[in-house]
Amino acid sequence: MPILINHYWLWQAGKSEILIILGIDPGTAIMGYGCIRAEKNKNRLVGYGCLKTAKNLNEASRLKILYKGLIKLIKNFKPDCLAVEKIFFFKNAKTVISVSQARGIATLAAANLGVPVIEFTPLQVKQAVSGYGRAEKQQIQKMVKLLLDLKEIPKPDDAADALAIAICGAHCSKNSQKPEPV
Repeated sequence: MPILINHYWLWQAGKSEILIILGIDPGTAIMGYGCIRAEKNKNRLVGYGCLKTAKNLNEASRLKILYKGLIKLIKNFKPDCLAVEKIFFFKNAKTVISVSQARGIATLAAANLGVPVIEFTPLQVKQAVSGYGRAEKQQIQKMVKLLLDLKEIPKPDDAADALAIAICGAHCSKNSQKPEPV
C-alpha cells in the first residue's frame, strides 16, 4: 500500500503497487484530464479528454459545470491521487484568475471525495516527462505519446498536458525519498 508523506506517494519496498493518478490541466473554458495507471516499471493510459464550458455562461455556471464533471470523473476513475499544475506565471491577470478558480474547483472536488492532491509547477512537469525543464509543448506531447505507448499524440492539447501532469505525479511517486521521522 502506498503511503502519502509530505504530498508525495512513496512505494513500499518489495511490493508491486499500482497507483491510479488523475492529472488535471485547469481552465474554465477547457479543462484537460488524463488518467494513468502508474506501476513500478510502466505507466498505462486509463483515459483522457476535456471538460468544456460554453463561452456565453457566467463564471459561476462554468465552475459548477466543471465541478460536477470532475466529481463524475473522480467517481469513474477512482484515482489514488489527483495531480494538478500549480499556477506559476501569467502575463494576463484575467487568465490567472480564471485558471486559479478552475484549479480551486479541481482541488475542492478531490477534497470532497477524499482524494489527496499533489501539485507541480510547469517546470517540474516538463522535467519529469522530457528530462528538460524548458522543453517545448510539442516535445512534451511526443514524450507523452512515447511514455504511454500511444499510437498518436492525445488531442486536444489540454488533454495531453493533463496526461503529462499525471506522468509527473507517477515519476515523483516512484522517486520520492522517505523523509526522516519527525
